[in-house]
Amino acid sequence: MTVSLNELLAEPTSGRRRAVVLDSHDYAQSVFLQGKPVPWQEPMAFANFFGQVQGVLKSDLALLSLDRFYAQRVAADPALQAAMGAKTRTGYALRTLLGNAETTAYVIELATLFSQTQRVPVVLQIPSPMQWLALTHPFSGSNDVSGLDPDNAENASMYVADWLRGFAALPLIAVLLDDRGPAVGGVPLSTYSPVANVTDHYRWALGQRHDDHVELHGSQLSGAVISAEFWSSDSGTLLPDGDFLVGEVPRQAVPEQVLSRITALD
Repeated sequence: MTVSLNELLAEPTSGRRRAVVLDSHDYAQSVFLQGKPVPWQEPMAFANFFGQVQGVLKSDLALLSLDRFYAQRVAADPALQAAMGAKTRTGYALRTLLGNAETTAYVIELATLFSQTQRVPVVLQIPSPMQWLALTHPFSGSNDVSGLDPDNAENASMYVADWLRGFAALPLIAVLLDDRGPAVGGVPLSTYSPVANVTDHYRWALGQRHDDHVELHGSQLSGAVISAEFWSSDSGTLLPDGDFLVGEVPRQAVPEQVLSRITALD
């Protein structure tokens, strides 16, 4: 039986007092891959890369950054870009991206193999519907995202919800919506009821990541964000208060300091 997020937070797999979720993608590309491209197009190579990083940093959850996968996927495919820009209607580009059958089939294959090879529960990290809408909005012919509103975000959440159903067979522990990004004044997590309905149905937790905290749908638990300065400071730096900790290891962090700071998370 798959462990629930509440169970993991109560008893972290690492043995830490509080669960720690590390977003180490950019740091790992810099240090473990020496700046070479992340092997997104080779699922096993990607899983091995992540497993190597996880063996060193020991995050309590494996954060699969599909936000980064989709960013590079769009950047590398002119045909997909053209399809996303075929109409100027708000949300068309995002709907086209998430409805692209080839990309969706591949990302489900990637996530499936990833889930099968990691030793800790898996979280899918994607942009929040509002942020994903803002990120794809330039394909409509306008870089101005100030006119996007909660109604647009709710519509976008329906596209995201439909897309998420493709991951139904995976033993995910949670979906994390990253609300950091180009959209100004992010909308509340409660706006994304279509997404919440899907995650509730599959018994996945749903969270939303902000600059200074992580909130969980239907829970009083809240995650505190580890500052970027933590990774380069001395051992006296205090950790923030929170039911669990979320941190992003900076790309430029010094490996020896990172290893030292990991021990301070116990």
